[in-house]
Amino acid sequence: MMRGWGKATGAPRPRRSVLLRGLLLVLAVLALAALAERVGVLPAGTLERLFGQETKRHRSTRPASTAVAVAPPAVARASDRIDFAHTQKLLDGIRVEPEKRRGYAREDWPHWLSTDRSCLNAREQALIRDSQRPARLSANGCAVVSGEWIDPYTGDRITDPGLIDIDHRVPLEEAYGSGGHAWSRDRRAAYANDLTDPLTLLAVGQASNRAKGAKGPEEWLPPKRDGICLYVADWIAVKARWSLSMDERERVTVGNILTDCRQSAR
Repeated sequence: MMRGWGKATGAPRPRRSVLLRGLLLVLAVLALAALAERVGVLPAGTLERLFGQETKRHRSTRPASTAVAVAPPAVARASDRIDFAHTQKLLDGIRVEPEKRRGYAREDWPHWLSTDRSCLNAREQALIRDSQRPARLSANGCAVVSGEWIDPYTGDRITDPGLIDIDHRVPLEEAYGSGGHAWSRDRRAAYANDLTDPLTLLAVGQASNRAKGAKGPEEWLPPKRDGICLYVADWIAVKARWSLSMDERERVTVGNILTDCRQSAR
């Protein structure tokens, strides 16, 4: 006759029940450890080390599909005529400091003003200056209606001024973050409409200008690779002329590109 194990008798539970509860407790602990490892509370591989089965890991945990391709070195064109010694001197004189990330508002930078008291604003004057053939004006002489522009970023030929943007080589938002946040409104307007130096403003295709946005060379470079050296040299010149700073990532990027360009020109 089998002995009963009911609660009324006060007898101990069977060993099988104790073992089962112990196994469930171990599994619960392992599950919690796995969860803690996944969310970063425990170091990766903790469970593997507990079982003596630590696996070999690659140094980089970046998935292959997101690996960043390394671009080939930039090559200077003979036509660029870059004075590398002078450009390096300008770069060495630019202060390196973190950018100011907040507070930029485009309306605080008056742009496309008339700088010579004519009806042609800075945009129209830049279009006239950069056209490869004499630009044709509207009947009242206040707007460009046709011309021929070569986008320096892509090499595309454009004849419709409506498809042209006037790019601030160092974008307004970048200028703000690099020191322009401390400028007066008049100085901001002088920068935004600067026709005294052909490096500050240039006519480019809308698509390339929109792709560039407010990015610096550490995030965007012209898709036309043989134009990169001149682009970076001019970027340095504008920053130096307006006493704008660079952050560390930007400084390293333009410094490396300038080195590649200088070596290619030898």
